[in-house]
Amino acid sequence: MSDDNNYLAKLPQWTPEHAAALGLEQNIKIIDEHVEVLLLARDFYKDYGFSPSMRPLCKTVTAALGVNKGRSIYLNQLFPGSPAKIVAQLAGLPRPKNCL
Repeated sequence: MSDDNNYLAKLPQWTPEHAAALGLEQNIKIIDEHVEVLLLARDFYKDYGFSPSMRPLCKTVTAALGVNKGRSIYLNQLFPGSPAKIVAQLAGLPRPKNCL
């Protein structure tokens, strides 16, 4: 079950295959590097109860995968446009609070 913007209504429904299907709709071919970030965002949500906006997403990725992968430029290459919003959508999370 999802809302009109394809954000999943329930966290357990998510699978990497679901993310791949949603990614194709946005012209994003999901590879291992995407899945790494999506899993970290889901862990963030489990820990804090909300989806990470850009700054917490960068900090979370940096802590787990290193400075180079935690940079906003890297995340924007993987998820062009609005990385935090796209990550939330592809990870099956609610829209981050400060994303339009």
